[in-house]
Amino acid sequence: MRSKNHYNNIMSIIKVNPVILCGGSGTRLWPLSRAGFPKQFLCLTGVDSLFQQAAQRLVALGADDIQVAKPLIVTGEEHRFLAAEQLREVGIELGTALLEPIGRNTAPALTLAALAAQANDQDPVLVVTPADQTVANTAAFTQAMQQAVREAEFGTIVILGITPDRPETGYGYIQAHVSSLQAAMQVQRFVEKPNAATAQQYIDEGGYYWNAGMFVLKASVWLKALEQFRPDILQAAKDAWQARSADASTATPFVRPGKAEFTAIASESIDYAVMEHCPGSRFPISMVPLDAGWSDLGAWDAVWSVLPKDEHGNAHVGDVLTTDSRNTLVHASSRLVSLVGVSNLIVVETPDAVLVADKTRSQDVKHIVAQLQTTKREEHTLHRKVHRPWGWYDSIDEGGRFKVKRILVKPKASLSLQKHHHRAEHWIVVKGTAEITNGDKVQLLTENQSTYIPLGEVHRLANPGSIPLEIIEVQSGSYLGEDDIVRFEDNYGRTGNHGVQRI
Repeated sequence: MRSKNHYNNIMSIIKVNPVILCGGSGTRLWPLSRAGFPKQFLCLTGVDSLFQQAAQRLVALGADDIQVAKPLIVTGEEHRFLAAEQLREVGIELGTALLEPIGRNTAPALTLAALAAQANDQDPVLVVTPADQTVANTAAFTQAMQQAVREAEFGTIVILGITPDRPETGYGYIQAHVSSLQAAMQVQRFVEKPNAATAQQYIDEGGYYWNAGMFVLKASVWLKALEQFRPDILQAAKDAWQARSADASTATPFVRPGKAEFTAIASESIDYAVMEHCPGSRFPISMVPLDAGWSDLGAWDAVWSVLPKDEHGNAHVGDVLTTDSRNTLVHASSRLVSLVGVSNLIVVETPDAVLVADKTRSQDVKHIVAQLQTTKREEHTLHRKVHRPWGWYDSIDEGGRFKVKRILVKPKASLSLQKHHHRAEHWIVVKGTAEITNGDKVQLLTENQSTYIPLGEVHRLANPGSIPLEIIEVQSGSYLGEDDIVRFEDNYGRTGNHGVQRI
């Protein structure tokens, strides 16, 4: 532990690189969270997504002695444009997006981030947080993180410990030596998720904190510790980093580790790979307490706990009417939801799926998701409304040989130059101006005008205007799956493979 005067005597600037771990699918928040649009990109509290909130908290850590770089994110290939667009929406410039070809847990993800952060002979302090948490008191978060940054500058591994307010069985705990609530504490040990009696014992004894998965440490310290405790992960990650490629087809800094090399990395968490081995080792590890209204929103009951409630304990989002109901959570996306005489229920409505659950069983939503995966139902992966880098489409109706979509194209954006083997398409412009390539012809269409794209014809839809373009698309044919597409040109780097191209 270092005194405040010690920090004040430091004249050099501490360089900080935010690292946002943006993987995971949030299965327990289905049907709002799906593989193609997971929890971290949802607006569950406030007007910004959890990912946007995380980025905003980290870029605000600057101080007289702390210089914060552009955030580095680690995410999946399928979420790259979604993450970049959400950062653009809140005015944050992306530093680098490291695209994992497959999930390998947090230790390989942080290793890639550390290797990227050390480019150009740099060794910044990494502030590492998941993308799917919420914090009510941002000022307290900033103060705790700045303290952790100053501690980590001297080579200490610092972990943020959440001050517990209940005997929670869903989190791992950190036991730390209590010296002062305002200073970094020495970590004594990490303990697994306890049963209810043990969790209550931790609360009664004091000195135990929830492990929130937030770490502050220099890039070089992480790599040295990993070399000590899991050299296999370090070497495999280095191999994947050496085989990396950058996406030259877009302006966004997408970097892909070698796919075969990354797939070979052992799947392991930061805690299991390194942190749990540090107490008593040559790697000093400290904890800074964080009492800032933190939640990981791991299931719907946690979402209920952080939302505003009426006098009967009901938390409602969207178009909801109730009578004689208590302690309910309703999240309505597209229609009116009404409750009569019920208690302790969770109701989540989306255009294509509805969840009704006992609030005490919200962790078990993952079993429904497992059934969806087993039966290969699309409700596991995609919403009816699907976001793309150029805009979005909403599949509003379909039958045996037809599908109807509402499509929005952003200003100056365009879909790929493409063709389909099994379907023809009819396009009707309902708003804006469409530039349509249809074979060797290019034409402009405006509101209430339409065109027909024959089966097998090479075509493209673009928006040359300054307002969003909206069209209604009617598909007809023997097969209407999203994988019936061959791309010839694309502004978003999606022409590498024909066949299944859903991103």
